[in-house]
Amino acid sequence: MAGKGEKPKFLTTSHPLIVFEDNEVGRLKKRIFDAPMSEIDRILADYEIPAPSELGKGGCYIQSTPRAHAIEKRHRNDIVLIPVGTTENHGAHANSGLDNFMVTQICEGVRRFTAKKGREVNLAAPPLNYGGHPYHHLGMPGTVMVPQEVVVETLIYVMLGLWNDGYRKQIIINNHGQLWMLETALHEFLKRFQLPGIYQVLDWHRAVREFFIPVDREDSLETTFIHADESETAVGLLLFPDMIDMKHVKDARGPTFLPGGHFDTSVDPWRRPHRWSEGEGHTAIERKGTPEGVVGEPSLATAHKAKRPIAAILSYLTLVVDQILEAFPSGKLPPIDQITLRDPKELEPFLKEPFSPGWKSVFELPLVGPFTKG
Repeated sequence: MAGKGEKPKFLTTSHPLIVFEDNEVGRLKKRIFDAPMSEIDRILADYEIPAPSELGKGGCYIQSTPRAHAIEKRHRNDIVLIPVGTTENHGAHANSGLDNFMVTQICEGVRRFTAKKGREVNLAAPPLNYGGHPYHHLGMPGTVMVPQEVVVETLIYVMLGLWNDGYRKQIIINNHGQLWMLETALHEFLKRFQLPGIYQVLDWHRAVREFFIPVDREDSLETTFIHADESETAVGLLLFPDMIDMKHVKDARGPTFLPGGHFDTSVDPWRRPHRWSEGEGHTAIERKGTPEGVVGEPSLATAHKAKRPIAAILSYLTLVVDQILEAFPSGKLPPIDQITLRDPKELEPFLKEPFSPGWKSVFELPLVGPFTKG
């Protein structure tokens, strides 16, 4: 591990763009990148992937767990994963709820694995079955577009309600092209309420982007991640094959009006000057350019090609949970005087266990600062 003033070291591969930092995160990803498929299958089996959706299964989400049991779980692990997706057209072969089921089933796998280890992570029911969208999705049948302010305000008050219930380590896991809205929600939540905790937004595909870059091996994806393409279809075929019908698959790519090389694809694999979301007008909007609802070659997809990326994100999320709990066991937070402008003494009753002696709800918390809403 590089110390202060030292240059970080890197772990290289045969692909010039796939390099891992020599730290615990990078070494984890490098092991999975190099692992034989027998090891990838073992990892997936540990997480019980594939498995049916647990959205309606008792004891899996906070909302489907008897409250007494949920409190017991939180006392062992107060981290909550908040999966966020949307409803949008993913082509005739795929389901419009693909983003929702993809992210929830990934989170469910992490819950199952951590439960076996005695540190079961908490799952919040998805707060956004209908999400925000970039402009180029406008008017596409099958896509339900919610205004940005609705997305942001919904997330802020979901975060507040979870915090009030003792879930003060929150990881919002995104599975859709609305990342900037979730980042806005996180920062606006903190500016508005100034509550201590650990908060993260994770675009899960970008977290393991190395596994969406085509490489020369049999299990690799052949194209990089865009939308309703080989990557997303492959993950769907692995996690929920009954929602995918490859008899109806169509490949499509819309027209572009400027030379390439400026805008990256969905997981920023090529390190181009712009993220995909940083412009419009250089390509056709979806209704005009790709009415099929597809950008790429979903016909190339197989469940086998999704195994390594899914093993990578499951392992990474588990590492995140473990490292947070190691640094701050359940009920402990980072130094309060260093992560909020509020008086730590003033916050004491709000930090107590809900309904314990002296506890106060955040809805009794005085609002302070220029970003409060009266």
